[in-house]
Amino acid sequence: MKKKIAMISMAVLLLAACASNNGADQQKKHENQNREAADSVFKQNCASCHGNNLEGATGPSLKHIGSKYSEKEIMSIILEGRKGMPAGILTGGDARLVAEWMKEEHK
Repeated sequence: MKKKIAMISMAVLLLAACASNNGADQQKKHENQNREAADSVFKQNCASCHGNNLEGATGPSLKHIGSKYSEKEIMSIILEGRKGMPAGILTGGDARLVAEWMKEEHK
């Protein structure tokens, strides 16, 4: 009887470990999809001024924007514009996606 309980316990632990790993894999996949989507939105809407690699062109470099501003501040700049940058180039989910990407990926 004790042997059966031990085997069942091991099976439950193994299944829990697999489920946990699957959740981590799903999270990583989701993060990669968001990163790719944000990069695509940026290239379509922002790269003409800020460069494909955020190096700057007619607009300033954004290479280390994530270390200068919070995600909320980046979002505000995207939505409201700043200096020569017009407001409303990105809105809603696209603005949020790019702000998060810039904060996390460009420190």
